[in-house]
Amino acid sequence: MKLSPLTSQGSVDRQAHDWRAVAAVMLGVALSSLDTAIANTALPTIAGDLHASPATSVWIINAYQIAIVATVLPLAALGDIIGHRRIFIAGLSLFTLSSLVCALASTLPLLAAARTLQGLGASGIMSVNIALLRFIYPPDRLGRGVGLNALTVGFCFSVGPTVASLILSIATWPWLFGINVPLGLLALLAAAPSLPHSPLGKHRFDAIAALLNVVMFTTLIFALGAACQHEPAAIWGGSLGMAMVFGALLIRRERDNRAPILPIDLYRVPIFALSAATSICSFAVQGLAFVALPFFFEGVLHRSQVQTGFLLAPWSIVVALTAPVAGRLSDRYSPAVLGGIGLLILTLGMTSLALLPADPGVADIVIRLLCCGVGFGFFQSPNMRALMSAAPPSRSGGASGTIATSRLLGQTLGAALTALCFNFAGGVQGASIALWMGAAFALAACIASLARTAV
Repeated sequence: MKLSPLTSQGSVDRQAHDWRAVAAVMLGVALSSLDTAIANTALPTIAGDLHASPATSVWIINAYQIAIVATVLPLAALGDIIGHRRIFIAGLSLFTLSSLVCALASTLPLLAAARTLQGLGASGIMSVNIALLRFIYPPDRLGRGVGLNALTVGFCFSVGPTVASLILSIATWPWLFGINVPLGLLALLAAAPSLPHSPLGKHRFDAIAALLNVVMFTTLIFALGAACQHEPAAIWGGSLGMAMVFGALLIRRERDNRAPILPIDLYRVPIFALSAATSICSFAVQGLAFVALPFFFEGVLHRSQVQTGFLLAPWSIVVALTAPVAGRLSDRYSPAVLGGIGLLILTLGMTSLALLPADPGVADIVIRLLCCGVGFGFFQSPNMRALMSAAPPSRSGGASGTIATSRLLGQTLGAALTALCFNFAGGVQGASIALWMGAAFALAACIASLARTAV
């Protein structure tokens, strides 16, 4: 953030105001990001305590993810109309309240319902967090803001399993959600007086388009999940077909809309479209790697769960360290070139992981993961900056929602493709194919990123 000379009490107040706003946004992002990793790690413990089968307990995760993916674009569009700070504060309030309900839940259906509300609250946070940073940071420092956002997400992603393990070692699983309550209240106390007021849109919110969007993404994510869980083809195929039908209806309805919920107006901007494609491909790489590698480490190398967690940590830690540096560089150099260089490094890292020897040492694994982390970190912040800069200020919500949607879709696609690799080729060979597929996605993302230099 650009700090002006402190020549008056007003400038001091403005500086404090900005930093409180940044702290509020980052704490909200941390809570929504950390909750995914914590719930994933604690799922077996929760399922055992609630006497739920592994298949049904998955809905503790699915309910949260589907609620986010299905509503993030409508909430981003609503933020452009009524103000991003209102959506953020409402989302953070719902997230905090539903976390308390999750902690008090005594049955799986009640917990799944509370997780759905929690996902809706997290969607409110994720849909407008980057848009708020655009109004907090001046244009020439926006890269620093998105870099800090990437650092927060990467750090929470890396420490999530450790935090869950520490809490479960001294308390029961409800405290995994209960800890969100005081932190959420703290974020609200910082957000209410400090978040900036963004310009309000004059167009109306299209409730029908929002419903079409919710159905489209819900059925799409359900189809991918059903395919991963070996459900009959009629179930996931029918759900996928429904997603395509509702997607076509949504595009037809919003074709001539100047501020559509599904931001097809922004996709007409070549840099925005290429940046979104780059994001989806890159997060698919992350999804492929983070699902395939644990199976490889534990099933082939016979590492324990704790050892696997430490082996995977370098990727996320280096992303968290690299992203702020890349964000600052993107304020001075082309995000397309920075992203292309990072994705080329990611391609080399994924290729080296696919070529791991039969009995690799710890150093062999860590060096390859560090390479992947550096590459991913150098892509993430510049790409977010490119997405936000390509959209006009009045469409900041749509651009911010696209960032969140691209990340979630990419991760979901990567996980689904990994499951398909395991289904068709088995554990060892399937993990290898998934890593090679990740290298291919990284190369495709690199080409898409560098293509932006010609636009």
